[in-house]
Amino acid sequence: MKAWRNVLAASAAVLALSAGGSASARECPELIDLSLEDGAVTSAEWVAPGAFELPEGVMLPPGVGATHFNSLDAFCRVQATLTPTPDSSIKVEVWMPARDWNGKFVGLGNGVWAGQLSYSQLVEPLSRGYAVATTDTGHTGSGMTADWAIGHPEKLIDFGHRAVHLMTVTAKAAIADYYGEGPSLSLWDSCSTGGRQGLMSAYRHPEDYDAISALAPANPMTDLMLQSMWANWVSEQDPEGGLTGSVLGTIHRAVLADCDGLDGLEDGVVSRPGACNFDPGEMLCQDGQSGACLIAPHIEAMRAIYDGVRAEDGRLLLPGWPRGAEEQLALLTSGRPFSVAHDYYRLLVYGEHFGWHWQLMDFGEALADGRAYGSGMLDVPADGLSTFFARGGKLLLSHGWNDGLIPAVNTVNFYSDLYRALPEAEVQSQLRLFMAPGMQHCAGGEGPSEFDTLGVIDAWATSGKAPGRIIATRPTEVPALPGFPPEPDREEMSRPLCPYPLFPAYSGEGDTRLAENFTCKMPE
Repeated sequence: MKAWRNVLAASAAVLALSAGGSASARECPELIDLSLEDGAVTSAEWVAPGAFELPEGVMLPPGVGATHFNSLDAFCRVQATLTPTPDSSIKVEVWMPARDWNGKFVGLGNGVWAGQLSYSQLVEPLSRGYAVATTDTGHTGSGMTADWAIGHPEKLIDFGHRAVHLMTVTAKAAIADYYGEGPSLSLWDSCSTGGRQGLMSAYRHPEDYDAISALAPANPMTDLMLQSMWANWVSEQDPEGGLTGSVLGTIHRAVLADCDGLDGLEDGVVSRPGACNFDPGEMLCQDGQSGACLIAPHIEAMRAIYDGVRAEDGRLLLPGWPRGAEEQLALLTSGRPFSVAHDYYRLLVYGEHFGWHWQLMDFGEALADGRAYGSGMLDVPADGLSTFFARGGKLLLSHGWNDGLIPAVNTVNFYSDLYRALPEAEVQSQLRLFMAPGMQHCAGGEGPSEFDTLGVIDAWATSGKAPGRIIATRPTEVPALPGFPPEPDREEMSRPLCPYPLFPAYSGEGDTRLAENFTCKMPE
């Protein structure tokens, strides 16, 4: 009966839209016949206002509930399965507003190893009038494990780059069939694995998107896997040296005390981590001392995380984490290695090597082996985006300085290499990097972490004017971690995010909580 009522409600909504002048060229259910070269549409149906029901088994991000979808207006929902190879089964959904389409399309990405459609990310852009699409990248399950890729090289290619491209082709075909015209602008807006997917689109299929926002991109992915393993490995080298959440919290507070004021204002946020020279050795416990101090194994492990991944002969292989990212590092350092990275090496890179164990890793060999196995499928080279920029593409890179899952320096280095690879005119008009002080992975942290990346790249692609600053705000409510008591509300805070290498500096007058009283300043 509930399903029947939804059908009736959807029909009524469609009739109302038709009476008011629907923009569609075909009725939504007719898209079931949409011709796709690498698959087929499996469902095309109207969804009435507020009637979307999340499929069984879908996991939503923390803090997002089923009511997240209640505010949606009527839309056309197209589901497809794409099969570019006999071992491929890529699920795709395209959602298109039943009215007031703004003529534009947004592609959305995934987290970690993907494995499900990113339903929660569809709501906000759809509500703003965009047609949107998502894919599971060709497999179903937890994004924390790579067991789906064992013996399935085509599925790993689907995850690496093929699924997002075919999702984009499918979405544009559905949009053109439904509205009678394709999108005037195609935009990519996503974080983490989704950020890497955006860069991969610019690299392999530069015609797919006009502007791309890549927040905290997990790129190069093969190198990131080794960095994650390193953070755990150095923490576990001494039985007493484990960097638990409590130890990392103690270190983080010391970093704040040492480096908060480097931007000229003590506000609980490290805005200039590059200028922070905090040494955990300053916290060595003296005889009989307890409390906010560290034992030698903690100091050595933390120094190694800041210092970066090293070969056995001491050579620097990959960068480490900046000061300020300590708290979220607990996701990598507590006990066993981070499962996403551990699976990459255990199941894929060394899956046929009996007896391999993470505690016996040679990091110089592991770097070469990890790249040899997966770089061609998973990594985006900084010198590979010339075609994307030559055809006018815009790239917005951004990253939180306090990201404990992906070292923020990875994105800074990618930007620097890309900057050197492009003509000066393209750099000035088509490339920007914005670093967010105090922001953790994709969201959260002590600093302002909410900013409208989609609005920024839309305005940039529409006007041609590159963003000079982005206003970020900090939520006053702090999400409670599972098993912990709720945190008290915080004061409001807003800051300008500045084009790298500039940083937000207090002007000396006005409310220190408001962005309007800060300017973007070049470091000395």
